[in-house]
Amino acid sequence: MKLNNKTLNKADIAITRWMASNGLFLLRMSIGIVFFWFGILKYFEGLSPAEGLAIKTISAITFNLVPDKIIIYGLATWEVLIGLGLIFKVFLRETLLLLYLQMIGTFFPLFLFPKEVFHVFPYSLTIEGQYIIKNIVLLSAGIVLGATVRGGRLDAGT
Repeated sequence: MKLNNKTLNKADIAITRWMASNGLFLLRMSIGIVFFWFGILKYFEGLSPAEGLAIKTISAITFNLVPDKIIIYGLATWEVLIGLGLIFKVFLRETLLLLYLQMIGTFFPLFLFPKEVFHVFPYSLTIEGQYIIKNIVLLSAGIVLGATVRGGRLDAGT
């Protein structure tokens, strides 16, 4: 069977409609799984690659007034709550607020500890720096999800 432009166009429309129908759900679930997973890891010492830098950053912004265990368990709980809120679509506005605040915090090391996040400033990142910069995607995903809390939808644009 030879495919022609009409057949390809129909397939493209069907795929685009499927993406529009399922994209927000998949985005919400995938971001929820990431937050839940990363949060759970922080409950177990040494399993989270972000543990050390997270503790160091939060210690710095709280003037070393909060013990390390409270920092890491607090952050773990925060991330798990974001994950559960997204996965189960409960308290979505509050969940997204927690996400936005957490995302802001993840960028602090870029300014507080540039030697730990850059091999060569400003373009060559360490693995920790890459871990931080990828949060731009999570933040953008949160913004897209936030656009839906008052009934916003994706449009297939057919």
